[in-house]
Amino acid sequence: MVNHEEEEEDIVWLDESFFINDNYQLTSFTFGSHVLQLYCLHSASTDFDLTGQLVWPGAMLLNDYLSKNAEMLQGCSMIELGSGVGITGMLCSRFCRQILLTDHNEEILRRNIELNVSSENPSCCAALEAEKLEWGNSDQINRILHKYPGGFELILGADIYILITAS
Repeated sequence: MVNHEEEEEDIVWLDESFFINDNYQLTSFTFGSHVLQLYCLHSASTDFDLTGQLVWPGAMLLNDYLSKNAEMLQGCSMIELGSGVGITGMLCSRFCRQILLTDHNEEILRRNIELNVSSENPSCCAALEAEKLEWGNSDQINRILHKYPGGFELILGADIYILITAS
């Protein structure tokens, strides 16, 4: 006969902090004449909450394109989905008037916003804000829609995939 009390004692529960690596390194990135400094990880992981804590190749390609076509960003409002550490939003803050960065881990976004807004760089920054946004979380989506009733003129996302199906 199996003793269920003994089985339950053998179960190990891990809290969310087990999956968070906050060993960020200050890193410089250059896109055209724009130099950005951000805190990020340098090793890749697909573990919970770690994917957005480093800069992926898709963001580098998007930023390269945006730095060469900055006129399309001039004076617009923007929301970035899956911002990760905020590299694309930070670049766009040189051109846009308002930017909302969203991701599961909004703390690293806020840290990088603080780093860039407090820097001596006069070309930075637009009105930069960060909000927690997890895919499919209707409470978080509704909070953002309520806070920004006018919406955004531009929606950006590097390394994200959105499937839209007809109903």
